[in-house]
Amino acid sequence: MLWDGAQKWSCSVCDYVLYHNMAAAVAVVISCGEEILFTRRSQEPKKGKLDLAGGFVDPDEDAEEACARELFEEMKLKVDRTRLRYLGSRPNVYEYKNIAYNTLDLFFGYELNEKFEGELDHLEISETVWLDKESINLDELAFDSQKEFLKNHLNLE
Repeated sequence: MLWDGAQKWSCSVCDYVLYHNMAAAVAVVISCGEEILFTRRSQEPKKGKLDLAGGFVDPDEDAEEACARELFEEMKLKVDRTRLRYLGSRPNVYEYKNIAYNTLDLFFGYELNEKFEGELDHLEISETVWLDKESINLDELAFDSQKEFLKNHLNLE
């Protein structure tokens, strides 16, 4: 097998090509007034870092379904899918057990009328943290795609 260093494995014996394409993932910017809800990762990769709620999109699932499923799995938060707003996307690399997965992170917004603490899945999340825009430290975020997205979306420096 030959690896092209970026996207595909090729077999010179059988002429088979295996593409390592991007995986789809969702991240939800949950807001209440001027504050945004972050989760703190309780496992690798990036254990202890802040994260937006979300995760990988399952086969046969659209992005909005993935948002609703992930928010319920992680925090028991039931969302009205019709109120999810697509905000944009960013490429990312998700390294898990020394394997780099290229992802396309799809960002959605969801507004709440009152703060939510939730019933956390402690295997994935150790806590939730509400931060106002001025209190967000991009260096505390787990993933580069989220840092770049929030920097541009919230006009952070």
